[in-house]
This record gives sequence, C-alpha cells and structure tokens, in this order.
Amino acid sequence: VFMFAFASLYTQIPGLYGPEGILPARRTLRPQGKGRWQQLWETPTLLWEAPRLGLDTAQGLELLSLLGALLALGALLLSPLRHPVIYLLLWAAYLSACQVGQVFLYFQWDSLLLETGFLAVLVAPLRPASHRKEAPQGRQAGALPHEDLPFWLVRWLLFRLMFASGVVKLTSRCPAWWGLTALTYHYETQCLPTPAAWFAHHLPVWLHKLSVVATFLIEIAVPPLFFAPIRRLRLAAFYSQVLLQVLIIITGNYNFFNLMTLVLTTALLDDQHLAAEPGHGSRKKTATSWPKALLATLSLLLELAVYGLLAYGTVHYFGLEVDWQQRTIHSRTTFTFHQFSQWLKTLTLPTVWLGVASLVWELLSALWRWTQVRGWLRKLSAVAHLSLVGTATVALFLISLVPYSYVEPGTHGRLWTGAHRLFGAVEHLQLANSYGLFRRMTGLGGRPEVVLEGSYDGHHWTEIEFMYKPGNLSRPPPVVAPHQPRLDWQMWFAALGPHTHSPWFTSLVLRLLQGKEPVVRLVQSQVARYPFHKQPPTYVRAQRYKYWFSQPGEQGQWWREKSPPRTRSANSTLAQALHWTRTQLSPLEAPALLWGLLMAVGAVRVVQALLAPCSLRSSPLAQVSGEKRRPASQKDSGAASEQATAAPNPCSSSSRTTRRKK
Repeated sequence: VFMFAFASLYTQIPGLYGPEGILPARRTLRPQGKGRWQQLWETPTLLWEAPRLGLDTAQGLELLSLLGALLALGALLLSPLRHPVIYLLLWAAYLSACQVGQVFLYFQWDSLLLETGFLAVLVAPLRPASHRKEAPQGRQAGALPHEDLPFWLVRWLLFRLMFASGVVKLTSRCPAWWGLTALTYHYETQCLPTPAAWFAHHLPVWLHKLSVVATFLIEIAVPPLFFAPIRRLRLAAFYSQVLLQVLIIITGNYNFFNLMTLVLTTALLDDQHLAAEPGHGSRKKTATSWPKALLATLSLLLELAVYGLLAYGTVHYFGLEVDWQQRTIHSRTTFTFHQFSQWLKTLTLPTVWLGVASLVWELLSALWRWTQVRGWLRKLSAVAHLSLVGTATVALFLISLVPYSYVEPGTHGRLWTGAHRLFGAVEHLQLANSYGLFRRMTGLGGRPEVVLEGSYDGHHWTEIEFMYKPGNLSRPPPVVAPHQPRLDWQMWFAALGPHTHSPWFTSLVLRLLQGKEPVVRLVQSQVARYPFHKQPPTYVRAQRYKYWFSQPGEQGQWWREKSPPRTRSANSTLAQALHWTRTQLSPLEAPALLWGLLMAVGAVRVVQALLAPCSLRSSPLAQVSGEKRRPASQKDSGAASEQATAAPNPCSSSSRTTRRKK
C-alpha cells in the first residue's frame, strides 16, 4: 500500500505542487526564525532539508516519493527489509508529504495510511521469522511475548474505523441513510464509479435497501466481535469485513483505501487459520477431558446466541418482512434519531471499557508468556521488549480514545484529561485520527459535475475532458484503483458547492489559461489529446451539469445529463437595443460617465427652474391649492385676497409650492 501511495503521488507532483502547478509546495514551508529542531517538531517534514541538497520543495517531494516507492518495493521483494526501521522511514516520508500536500492530501485514507504505517513499526519483527516452527497451540515456537500487542492495536484501529463509519451515517440525519435508500444514489454519485457500478445501480430497490441494512450490520454490530474470545466469531467478523471491502472495490475507485482496510482485517486471523501445510486440516481428533468438552459446548452455545441476537436485532430494528408473492424483502427503519442518540450515548463508553478490558487481557497474556521464556538472557531481552512495546501500546490506545470519542460528544467530555493532554501533544504527528466515511449521501437530485470549456473567441467552446472523472456521455467509467487522481477527486468536491469553497479552482483555471504543461498532464497525460495543446485558450468557463446513469435500453450511452440554463442568443429587439446602448457607452470611462450624469441632472434642473413661473401660473394644482386654503377664516381670506390683488408675486407663490413639495 505504501508503494501504491508513493508511486501514485509521484506522477502528480509537477502538476499539483511544482513551480507551475496548482498549489506550489514552496509556499507552504517558510522559515519562522525558530530553531531547527523546534521547526521540525512543529511542522514535521523532512522537506526542511531539501535546500541543503540543492532542491526546492517540489523536487524534495519527488525525491521522497521515489525513495518511498523503492523502499516499499524492496520490502515486498526482500524479507530482511521488512524491518521496523524501514517502516519508520516510510511513515516519516509520507508524513513529510502530507505536511505540504494541502487540500490534495487531506483525505481520510491518507490519515489511515499514516496511522497504520506507524503501527507497522511495532508490528514488524526485529528478526526474520523464516526459521520459526509452529507450536501446537497455533503460535510460532520462536514468537516473543510482546508480539501480540501491536496486532491488538491494529484490531482496535479497525474497530474505530468501521464503527465510526457506521455511526456517522445515522448521526448525520441524512434522509437517504435513514430511509435505507442511500445505495439507490451512491453508485452513480460517488466520485469515480467503475463499470460495475452501472450494473449495481440498476438492481432492484428492495435489494439496495437490504444492502444498506447489511452495511449497518457489518459496520456497527459486527465490530465489537473483533475482541470476542471465541475464535470462530472473530473469523466470521473477518469474512464479513472482507465481503464489504471487496464489493466496494468492484463498484468504486477508492484508490488504496480498501486495500488498506483489508490489511487491517488480517489482524483478526491467527497463524493456525493461515497455515497452508499439507494435511494440516485433517489431523486426528484426540480425546479431550470433560472440562474442555464443556468449555467447547458453552463456546458453541454462546456463538449461536450471538448469531441469533444479530439476526433478531436486524429483523426487529429494520422491520424486515418477506413478500413471497412479489419475491422481495421489505425493510424500514423502526427507530428514531432520538432513540439512536440515546443508544449511542449508552454504548460508546462501554465500548471504551471493552477496549480497556481487552487490552488488559492481552497485557496479562503477554506477561504469562514471558514467564514461560527459558534462559535468563532471553528472559531479560524479552522483558525489555515487552516493557517498550507494552508502554507504546498503552500510550497509543490512550491517544486514540480522543478521536474515537468524537462520535458521541458526551463521552468525549468524560474522558480522562490525561488522554486529552497526550493527544494534544502529538496530534500533529497523526498517530491517531477520527474517521467517518460516507457521512451524507450527495447528489440526491442528480450527480453534480463541473465541466470546463475553453474558447479562443468567446463564442465557440470546446470541452476540456478529464481522463477519469465523468464527462463524455459515451465513455465508460474507468478502473483506476489503486491510483488516486487527486485533481479529479477535488473536482468532485468542487461540484458540491460554490467555487468559493474550493479556492484552488481559480489557480487551476489560471494554469490552463497559461497553458502550463504539468497541469495539462493532470487533465490529459497524452498532451496531444488535449484540445488546446498547440495554443492555450483565451477564455475558460466552468458550468455545472447534472449527470445520471443511462437506462439499460440506451445504446452506447453510459451517462445522461441535464444542461445548465444557458443565455439565449441576442436576436430580440430589446437585446439589440441593449447591445447598441452598450456599444455607445463603452468608450466612456466610468468617472466621465458619472460626472456626465451629474451635469445632465444639473442642466435639467436649471431648465425646470426657468420654465417654472409660466407653468405654475396656469397650473390647476396651484388653483386647487389656493381654493383649499380659503375657507380657513373670513378675515384671513379677505386679507389674503386683497394682498394677492394688490401685489401679485408669482415667484413667492412658486417658492412656497416648491417648499411644500420638498
């Protein structure tokens, strides 16, 4: 997985982080005048040392990616390279890349790879295991006492990942998840669907709803079985998780994420289950004592009780009913959000105590195995390893409790303050992270898709088609996993909201207008297929369309779309008049236009003042206003009429009328 991640990132560095890329990496690392070690601790990246090698930040990132891919490839081929030091270098290299990766490396699978990569440092053996022989109990004869502890941490990480991913689907109050209809939208609205997603999308609705019920069962109800003392329950949990991940791989391009999850599920297995020796499964049964037989019977009864409880809970809480006439299974959510919140508040803290109890059991088991070590020198070496790994295991468990408790705020506030302090001290190292995939279902009214178009004259537009994301309606969805085209992924997020939520988008358009080849290669790796490879476009515009999967009867079409509202052509009389007005006024600068408007207003007012005496004498308004004032009193009326007859003054009358109007 490390090899896939580094190699995939390496191919995209020039277009994403180069000097001519969308988000140049050189802007992310600026010395703050701090000491070398303090600077490295606050921003943990090896790229601080790139200038000492004569490299800029992007070139240093290329070097780290190449070395990371080569180290991971070497570990795949050579057993001696599967060493803690190698995994520590891989983790440090990927953490260094994430520090400058900005929005293109802010995905949950990047955090998951970092957390798992650090656990691999503890899991990897200090010495080769090629000469170990299998013990009768299913363990390796040369296994050290501490070696089960890191695998417990991997199981705990898998539990946090799956349980949180299931819970957030319901705590988000998404109507698609609560209505069990999420998968009727998911296959066509996910970022990069595969051809199989088209076929899955057209499955019956009742099967989609039943699949959602199965998803909740696998992600919420099954994860506590990761710590079950009964081996068969752990194996059942393993195969259920594998089934879910394989189905996701078939129907969606989620890069290395599902492979990473499958790696985590291997912690549920044991050496006996993985043994492939001839005749290993056909050993003769030996007589067992009655206490062991009783224990085996009780284990079987407990196992059957767990399966029965899971089946009953699924039928009860999701109202499963079989319709034999229509050959369907009806399902619906029978609990409310309030009930689920109360259940989550009641359950989250006990799951923490479940983790504590399971970890204590593993520590006691490791201590018991240490007592069985023979030889004082080996005993001393074993206790040193056990002390170191045991302390690291407890510390990482405490750190992980903080992000895990985000699923339920009440539990988060009740955690031990020491765990909060410890998490805050190492949070920037991403040793533990919070997870929650597919929180809300997007595209319920159609898959939003941003389509870029370029033009030389502003009238004739040509679509800029990406290699992987949907664009051409007749092109089948690609299969690109385990590669992650990070620009195509971000284009999917950009389509979900306004462009202000994706500041990098402006930089992308600028680089396309400039014709920068590294960015063009992110869009089309074969530059000759890029429509503007000879000359950059003069204009670039982005429009948001709605995409849906085509219907089975439509030949040669994988998608159908709804165009955005377009501006009508300017052929009407009003449009021509507006165009003529724009043509006449465009030569004027804005200040000249504004001062011209003000001078026009002043000229009109002067003309109005000059014409006012004549207009007011004959104005019926003045006569009416005069008549209305007369009945006030006889004396005043007579005096006023005498004054008006003796000295008519139209200017004073005009001033009074104007004053009233104002």
